[in-house]
This record gives sequence, C-alpha cells and structure tokens, in this order.
Amino acid sequence: MTDTSVEILLVEDNPNDEMLALHAFKKQSIANCVHVVRDGAEALEYIFCQGRYASRTIENPKLILLDLKLPLVDGIEVLRRVRADPRTQLIPIVILTSSNEERDIVESYSLGVNSYIVKPVDFEQFNEVAKHLGYYWLLLNRQPMLVNGASPLAHFESSPV
Repeated sequence: MTDTSVEILLVEDNPNDEMLALHAFKKQSIANCVHVVRDGAEALEYIFCQGRYASRTIENPKLILLDLKLPLVDGIEVLRRVRADPRTQLIPIVILTSSNEERDIVESYSLGVNSYIVKPVDFEQFNEVAKHLGYYWLLLNRQPMLVNGASPLAHFESSPV
C-alpha cells in the first residue's frame, strides 16, 4: 500500500476491535485502503506527517474512524487538533467508540465530528456498520479538494467580497 492509497485512517487501541474492523472491511473489499494507528499521538503524527511519519506524502485520508478512549492523547484531543488546522479541518471524522456517554456525544459534535457511532459488540452488527461506513463515506460522500495544501475555505475566506 502506498501512502496516497490510504482512504481510511483507523485510530483504535483495542486489538480485538481492530481485528473486527479490518475483517469487516475486508469482507466489504475495502481492507486494502485502511491504515491503523493505535494511539492518539500516533494518529496526530500520521495526520500531520510528523515523527515516524515525517517522510509520508501529505495526503489526507478520505475518512478518519476515531476511538475516544485512547492512550497518550485521547480521541477528543485528536478531534480538536484536526478541526483546528485548515489543512485537515474538512476531513470527515466518525467517532467509533464504546462510549455511549451523553457528554462524549455532545463534546464530539461541538468539535465538529461528522458522525458518532457506538461500537456494536456482535460481529454481524459490526460488519453491517463497516459496510455502511465504507459505502457512504468512500463511495457516496463528496469531499472538497485541497487547494495548495489548504482547505478550500481558505480561498474563500481570503477573497475580497
């Protein structure tokens, strides 16, 4: 897999949930375009091409599947940093977590998450979620193209009215 072929960045620290997700994606024929990172710090390094990913070609994934309960840097902080940067603020982010706490849901949406999904425990239900995620976010959803490495919004914000 080349760096530019990553369509989904899966941020997941639980090996069982990672295995379930990858198996479900494979069953939906989208496993070859998934890159997995296992904590929030590694997710930020990957997204912003820093640390061990400093030589990575800068190209945003089409979708970030983000767990909230992560080691080193939690999912809320990853979401906050991604949304604060014009280069990454428009990447669709789906929270895929075991947390059903209202405060996590409210905070995620207030920071600009695109969707919040509580992980199903059953494999068949998880497979259905993966099928719908892949179909919608990779095939149906239309995303803006980056303009000179920045969000297309930067062009409109700097243009005189």
